[in-house]
Amino acid sequence: MRRRYQKVQELLPEIKRMLESGMSQREVAERLGLEGDRPIHDLLKRERKKAKQVLPKQRGRKPARTLQEYKYENQRLKMENELLRDFITLMGRK
Repeated sequence: MRRRYQKVQELLPEIKRMLESGMSQREVAERLGLEGDRPIHDLLKRERKKAKQVLPKQRGRKPARTLQEYKYENQRLKMENELLRDFITLMGRK
């Protein structure tokens, strides 16, 4: 089976211009003589994927926390505990 590959990448600026002028993707494909199932849709999808370039999910162990981070977390939790205790006493509960 022969591969029908057209160099649509080179036509990308012209395709975008046509779409901005109000033509549908199907009309653009017919005007440029592109074959296949939704060639314009697939091209635009690939372009959006390239533009996104998501970083891969980090695997493995989390980086070690520093002593400074632990001290800050302990201080934050103590303050939160005191605020909660004050709120409960103001509400009249023990």
